[in-house]
Amino acid sequence: MSDPSSQRGPATAPHWADRPERSNLFFLRIMAWISLRLGRRAGRLILHLIVIYFLLFAPSAHRASRNYLRRALERAPGLSDCYRHFFRFAATIHDRVYLLNGEFGRFDIRIVGEEVMEQVLADGRGAFLLGAHFGSFEVLRAVARQRPGLESAMVMYEENARKINAMLAAIAPGRGGEVIPLGRLDSMLRLREALDRGKIVGMLGDRTLGSEPARPLSFLGETAYFPTGPLRMAALLKRPVLLMAGIHLGGNRYELHFERLEDFSDGSGDRSEALADALRRYVERLEGLCRTYPYNWFNFFDFWAAGQARTGRAG
Repeated sequence: MSDPSSQRGPATAPHWADRPERSNLFFLRIMAWISLRLGRRAGRLILHLIVIYFLLFAPSAHRASRNYLRRALERAPGLSDCYRHFFRFAATIHDRVYLLNGEFGRFDIRIVGEEVMEQVLADGRGAFLLGAHFGSFEVLRAVARQRPGLESAMVMYEENARKINAMLAAIAPGRGGEVIPLGRLDSMLRLREALDRGKIVGMLGDRTLGSEPARPLSFLGETAYFPTGPLRMAALLKRPVLLMAGIHLGGNRYELHFERLEDFSDGSGDRSEALADALRRYVERLEGLCRTYPYNWFNFFDFWAAGQARTGRAG
């Protein structure tokens, strides 16, 4: 787990991407060894100690958890709510050890909207999956690996890609899957090639980075900023976009949701209006998921202040 610093206000708060990483790769390797050699139950016992540590010694993350839960639960959260929130986050990270090492039999994974995915992939041109820091994206990889011919890739900014690759290498060497970093000269070419091979390409659409274009939208009762870049890429490459959420239901149970957001394949009509409508639907569905499954939200910083602090223009 990392300690995402809380942001006290737009003027002085550091952005989520600027915070120092507290993730310890050596610790992740130890957790992977314990989990694979001693079993999931032994690993989960250690998670309780980790959660207690973060509740006691990561006040900014604790504060951000309470701020979010107050909105999602529509009541004042108690210490047990924050504990449950942190533990759900820790549990999904712990489960990555098994999912990335191919131990899918440990989990009960139900798919909702599978027919939507099948319809989109039928033409072989690939599709974008727009997710969030909500639940587990690795559940998608688990499903994809069990289906011959279905491949997935992740798209993210280069620095984030480096951190993710390092983490995945620590817990599952050589099994992290394809990550396409943005910001390079060949990024769009690699992305198009992956889609042309029929791959499903995952992106996270709930965090802005630096001064990238973003739009203010109502989210859990207050304005927050959401990046327009992921949907712009889909529109530029003329591909369909689905909402994807890998919801952790507790224990070994996950529910993988697919919903159609927009299809930019024909490239006709008012693209700016289509982008705005798709982003609005994404935020509305994300809000609904947060209210239904509140402990699956894993942005442990002041989400509402972050966009105001670093985003000065709409896309």
